[in-house]
Amino acid sequence: MKRLLLLAALLFAFTMPASAEFKLDSRYQDADGDLVADTPTDPAQQVDPSTLIFAYTPVEDPAVYAKVWEGFLKHMEEKTGKKVQFFPVQSNAAQIEAMRAGRLHIAGFNTGSNPLAVACAGFKPFTMMAAADGSFGYEMEIITYPDSGIEKVEDIKGKKLAFTSETSNSGFKAPSAILKADYGMVAGTDFEPVFSGKHDNSILGVANKDYPAAAVANSVLKRMLQRDVVKVEQLKSLYKSQTFPTTGYGLVYNLKPELQEKIQEAFFSYPWEGSALLEEFSKSGEAQFVPITFKEHWAVIRKIDEANGVSYDCK
Repeated sequence: MKRLLLLAALLFAFTMPASAEFKLDSRYQDADGDLVADTPTDPAQQVDPSTLIFAYTPVEDPAVYAKVWEGFLKHMEEKTGKKVQFFPVQSNAAQIEAMRAGRLHIAGFNTGSNPLAVACAGFKPFTMMAAADGSFGYEMEIITYPDSGIEKVEDIKGKKLAFTSETSNSGFKAPSAILKADYGMVAGTDFEPVFSGKHDNSILGVANKDYPAAAVANSVLKRMLQRDVVKVEQLKSLYKSQTFPTTGYGLVYNLKPELQEKIQEAFFSYPWEGSALLEEFSKSGEAQFVPITFKEHWAVIRKIDEANGVSYDCK
C-alpha cells in the first residue's frame, strides 16, 4: 500500500500545479508564474560578459568531460560571438554558489540540484538530453556486488549504504523517499548512510567492495560500463525506480535577452552527428537536446523534495 501511495503521489505531481513549498529567493522575481527567475527589465541590471563560463554537473571526472564538451563550446562561440570557457566543478554546492555569485553563466545541473539552483542561483533550465526518438530520463538503482550477502533491499539493514550528496535526486532524495515508503527503512536507524560525493565514486566504491551498496543514477553507470571503468560482473542491481528527468541545462537569469536567445539556439542547433558529445552520451542513449520547462518536467522532483521535507535555504 505504501508503494502504491508513493507512486501515485509521484505520478500525480506531473499534473499538479507547483507545490506551495517551492519559492524563489527574495532577490528574484517571478511575475509570470513559471517558477524561474524573471530576466530584469532594467538593462542596467542585465549582464553581457565577454567570456561565457560553462559547467557540467560534477557527476564524473571533470577532465574527461572538458574534452567531451570542447566541440559544443566552439559551436556556442560561433553562435554567440563570445569566448566560452569550460569550468570544472567538484561539487554541486560549488556549482550553485558560482552561479549565484555571477561567476557561472551556463550550466548543466543534475536532477536533484535543479530546484536549489533555480531557487537560490537564478538558474533557468530550458533543455535536457534525449534519445533520437525524443524519450528521456534515467532511473535510480540501488546496487551491490556479487557475494556481498545482500540479495534484496531489506538486506541492507544494519549495513552501510552509499549516497552521493544531499542535493542529488537519485543519489539521495529519491532513494530516501522510496526506502522509507516501500521498506520502512530510515537512514541512521536501519542503515548507516555514507556520502561518496559523486555517482562514479559510489559505483567504483561498490565495484571495489568499499561500500556494500549504493544508490546511483543508472545513466552514469551505463557510461562507466561502456568505457570499461567498471565491469558488469562486478555489480548487481537490487532496485530500479521509475524514470526521472535527467540533467537540466540552462543559463543564469540576468543575461541580456538577446544573448539568452543565442545560447538557446546554440543548444538546439548543435550538430550531434560525429561529435564527441554523441560518442559519450550515446552510451546512456542520448542523441539530441529537447526543450523542457522547470515547472512541468521537475514537478516530480519537487514532490520528492516535499516528501523528504527539503527546504531551499539560500543563505
